[in-house]
Amino acid sequence: MSHGESHGDGRRAGHGESGGDEASAPARRVGRRTLLRFAAAAGGLALAGAGAGVAMAEDLLPGGVRLRRALGLTGPDGSLPPIVPGPVHVERLRSQARGATVQLITMLPPGAARPGDLPVCLALHGRGADAQTMVDTGLPQFLAEAVAAGIPPFALVAVDGGDATYWHLTGSDDPQRMLLDEVPGWLAGQGLRTPAGAMGISMGGSGTLRYARNRGARFGPVALLSPALFRDWPAARAVEVFRDEADWREHEPLLHLDQPHGSPLGVWCGTEDPFCEAARGLAARAAQAHFPRGEHDAGFWRRVMPDTIAFLGNALVGLPA
Repeated sequence: MSHGESHGDGRRAGHGESGGDEASAPARRVGRRTLLRFAAAAGGLALAGAGAGVAMAEDLLPGGVRLRRALGLTGPDGSLPPIVPGPVHVERLRSQARGATVQLITMLPPGAARPGDLPVCLALHGRGADAQTMVDTGLPQFLAEAVAAGIPPFALVAVDGGDATYWHLTGSDDPQRMLLDEVPGWLAGQGLRTPAGAMGISMGGSGTLRYARNRGARFGPVALLSPALFRDWPAARAVEVFRDEADWREHEPLLHLDQPHGSPLGVWCGTEDPFCEAARGLAARAAQAHFPRGEHDAGFWRRVMPDTIAFLGNALVGLPA
C-alpha cells in the first residue's frame, strides 16, 4: 500500500504498495505491435458504429481492459486537497503481539478542541507500506477537507502491520492481536477512544474485514479500497502468508460473508484492478459499492478518498467506542 501505490508489475515511481504478486493481474504492458493491432481494431469499431464502441467500453470485446490500460484510459488520478491538515501525532511503541516496535500515528481534524470525544477509525495500510504511508497518501488533508465541508469530525489512526503480513498471524507476528489487545490501550494513553470503525487499502482491506469479524456484530463502518481478497487457494498461496489451504479458508473474508464485516460496509475498486472481481463479491452486502475505471494505485485511492472519508464520518456519528 504505499505512499499508497503498487509496485512489482504495477509500480509507479515514488510509491510502495504491491499489487503485482497479490493476484493474477492482467499484463501491465502491451507490446507495440499488440497496441497497434488494438488501435486498428478500435478504429474499425468506430467506423462500424457506436454500438461496437460501447461494447469495447463495457469489456464485451477482447482486449478492452488491456487496451484502456495501455492508452491510459483508466480514469484520472486523484490529488491532495489544498488545505492545511490537522494535528498528526507519531508515537513509537513496543508491540508484544508483533514482537516489534511499531509506529502509531493519530490524525485529527483541524480545531478538534476535545479529541477524546471524537469517534476513532483505524486506517490499515497495504503491502510494502507502513503507517506513515497513510499520511503520505493524504489522509490528514482529506479528513480536513471533509470536516470543512460539513462531514462530522472523527480521528484516524494508522499503525504498522508489517510489510507483507496481510494483517494475519505469521509465525509469532500477530497484527490482529495488536489491533485488538494493544491499540485500545495505546489510544487510551492519548485520551482517545477505542476504534469504532475501520478502513483499509489493498492488503489493509483484507485485514480490515478480519478485524471487523473479530470485533463482532456491533462493529461500525468499514470502508475498503481495492481490498486484497482471494477467490481461490492458488491465488492466496502465491502471497506466501497462509500456512496452508485450511488456514486460508479459516481467515479469507470472502468465505465468511455470513459473519460480521462492519456496518455499514463501503467498497471502492477500479475495474482495471486485479482484485476487482473479488471485490465485486462484497457488493451485495455493501451499503455502497463503487467500481469505476481505475487501477491498483494511489492515483485511484486519492480519487475515491473524499467519498470514503464522507462515508466513514457520516456512519461514525453517535457510535459508542
